[in-house]
Amino acid sequence: MSDSIKKVVLAYSGGLDTSVILKWLQVTYNCEVVTFTADLGQGEELEPARAKAKLMGIPDEHIYIDDLREEFVRDFVFPMMRANAKYEGDYLLGTSIARPLISKRLIEIAHETGADAVAHGATGKGNDQVRFELSAYALDPDIKVIAPWREWDLNSRTALIAWAEQHQIPVPKDKRGESPFSTDANLLHTSSEGKVLEDPWEETPDYVYSRTVNPEDAPDTPEYIEIGFEKGDGVSLNGKATSPATLLTELNELGRNHGIGRLDLVENRFVGMKSRGMYETPGGTIYAAAHRGIEQITLDRGAAHLKDELMPKYAELIYNGFWFAPEREMLQAAIDHSQASVNGTVRLKLYKGSVSVVGRKSPNSLYSERHVTFEDDAGAYDQKDAEGFIKLNALRLKLLAKQGR
Repeated sequence: MSDSIKKVVLAYSGGLDTSVILKWLQVTYNCEVVTFTADLGQGEELEPARAKAKLMGIPDEHIYIDDLREEFVRDFVFPMMRANAKYEGDYLLGTSIARPLISKRLIEIAHETGADAVAHGATGKGNDQVRFELSAYALDPDIKVIAPWREWDLNSRTALIAWAEQHQIPVPKDKRGESPFSTDANLLHTSSEGKVLEDPWEETPDYVYSRTVNPEDAPDTPEYIEIGFEKGDGVSLNGKATSPATLLTELNELGRNHGIGRLDLVENRFVGMKSRGMYETPGGTIYAAAHRGIEQITLDRGAAHLKDELMPKYAELIYNGFWFAPEREMLQAAIDHSQASVNGTVRLKLYKGSVSVVGRKSPNSLYSERHVTFEDDAGAYDQKDAEGFIKLNALRLKLLAKQGR
């Protein structure tokens, strides 16, 4: 296989693992390497990745560093949020939803540069290898995918560092000791897992949290905010129009200050094992609550309930890596159709780790105060109609009861 690989596009962070992978690809496949580093709002300076790639012999024209924050939120996070998607009822899919975008750009760069393969640094135990590769093959069925963690024998931090030193790859001092946990971050969330988090009985140490203050230390006074929606997407914060990525960035800061969005979860990985992770999704947690809030008054009951039935399947497809599969696109079309009248404003209360919807208004509101009032409804609803409704629904239950069933 190595003879057939001429050029590889590598998803490159500039860290130790992907730097070792870069050199390993050159040594093992004797091929050109193109590096791609995505700015998904992970909060890290990305220019060092360019310097590191250049240090390892990659020419400027083969180094790609792309700001994908707006595309990430607009074309991936927001469509997912329209579905109110949560995997296994809790997880807002922060890592899962980033992978198809990275894969999409990997394939685009492969086509631009004439590369015949792409490579990633996901391990053979996790979900990300599946997500990267299913997306890649969906976009280019002829692409070759290289997953070094499934091929090499560098199965420990010590072996990785020794190999790096052997091949003159700089090893930062903080990489020589075992990290207490691993992280992945983007504009939507930060995930932490491994090491100190592997025992699901032990509480997550406070030093693991990076995106939120401890809710116990959050302000003693609640903060009220308003999010405006058009066709199911957030378009403003406190009356000020904003872009998707800017909105999520500002919500992240609000969530950080109030300790919102922490989740300790044991989930079922697609590859079969259970894993324990700690997720921080401050802005996404606020946004998800707001979206459900505006749907409460704008969606018909039948449409709202059907969406809730479809959501677990939709969330599972994203978690498992099937963003570009036809079934996800079919569900997306139905979900997007439901959002045509999801317009209006939601008021939320942020307080010590919690976000609560406390108000909602919409020009498309289906809420009728005349029909639900406990006062005189001026003939809007005839309460006598309920008697026939109840009798018809009770008929089968009465027949079953008479049969003793």
